[in-house]
Amino acid sequence: MNDIKLALLGSEGAGKSAVLVRFLTKRFIGEYASNANSLYHKRFSIDGRQLNLEVFDPCSQSEESRCILEEPLDWADGFVVVYTISDSTSFLNAKNILAQIKESRRETCKGEVPICLVGNKQDLCHSRQVSEEEGRSLAQENKCLFQEVSAAENYLEISNLFIKLIRNVMEQLKHRGDRRRYSGSKSMAKLINNVFGKRRKSV
Repeated sequence: MNDIKLALLGSEGAGKSAVLVRFLTKRFIGEYASNANSLYHKRFSIDGRQLNLEVFDPCSQSEESRCILEEPLDWADGFVVVYTISDSTSFLNAKNILAQIKESRRETCKGEVPICLVGNKQDLCHSRQVSEEEGRSLAQENKCLFQEVSAAENYLEISNLFIKLIRNVMEQLKHRGDRRRYSGSKSMAKLINNVFGKRRKSV
C-alpha cells in the first residue's frame, strides 16, 4: 500500500473543497465552512497499484495566513492550488501560495514539487477576471500542471487532473530514497486536533 499525501490550498470562495469532494465522491456540493480544517482519506488503485490517499483541506488561505501554511507545506507530497477565474484576488493569492511552496521546499526537495494549479468555476466565464492564458503562464512559470475546471459541472476533468498529480507524486517518491515524511500523520493529527479542531472524513 502506497501512502500519498496531498494538501489543497486556496482562497475563500475559490471552491477548493468542492473540487476535492467532486474528485473523491463524483458529487457536487456548493457550500462549505471555509474556517474549518478537514483530513480526507480514500483508498483506490492507479495503474494496478493500491494507494492510501490523504488530502488535507485547511481553512481558506489569505495573505495573512502564512503561519497556517507551514504545517501542510512540510507534510504534503504534492499540492493542489485552487483559484476562481471570476476573482483576480484569488489568482494573486494562488500566486503567493505557489511562491510559499517553492520557498518551503527549496532546501528539502530535490527536483520539482508536484503541484497542480486549478482555475475553478469555468462555468462562470461571463464573469471572468482571470484569462486562461494567465493561469497557464503562471503554471509554466512554476513548472506545475494546469487546468481550468468547473466543480459544478464536470467530474472527468477534475478526476484526470488529480490522477496526473498523483502519478507525478508516485514517480517522485520512487526516486526519493529517504521518502521524507514530516513526522507522518501524527504531526498532521496534532495540528488538526490541537490547533484547529478535529474533522476527519473517510470517503
